[in-house]
Amino acid sequence: MHQPIDTQATQDNKAVVERLIEDVITKGRLDLIDELYSPQMADAARRWIAPFRAAFPDVQMNIVELVAEGDKVVGRFRCSGTHCGTWRGQPPTGRRFERVNEVYFFDIHGGKITSAWGLEDTRSRLEQLGLERPLWEER
Repeated sequence: MHQPIDTQATQDNKAVVERLIEDVITKGRLDLIDELYSPQMADAARRWIAPFRAAFPDVQMNIVELVAEGDKVVGRFRCSGTHCGTWRGQPPTGRRFERVNEVYFFDIHGGKITSAWGLEDTRSRLEQLGLERPLWEER
């Protein structure tokens, strides 16, 4: 039977993602982006994290599950926040979205995120914010 290898490097890679979620996304420590991302990825990360945090300054992202193998970390998250700033061209609604599911894949080399790819339940977020009609109302 194959047992997953739990190496220190794997744990260190998971810790990078934990810091991203807890310190950067939830606490707004954008100054840590250069520490957590490779130079090639830092500007791109800043371009999506900063506007999202500005639109949802009380954003809370919770780690549901982190799985790591080698240089790859996969995370399942739940995100909540209040729409207080412009997001996707939409003025603030003052509404909250709760427990929106997200899944991200991260490649980590030398202690820094070198690529990230993810899926978010954006439709649920839009519906909860009143920015899109629910599917059951679209007929």
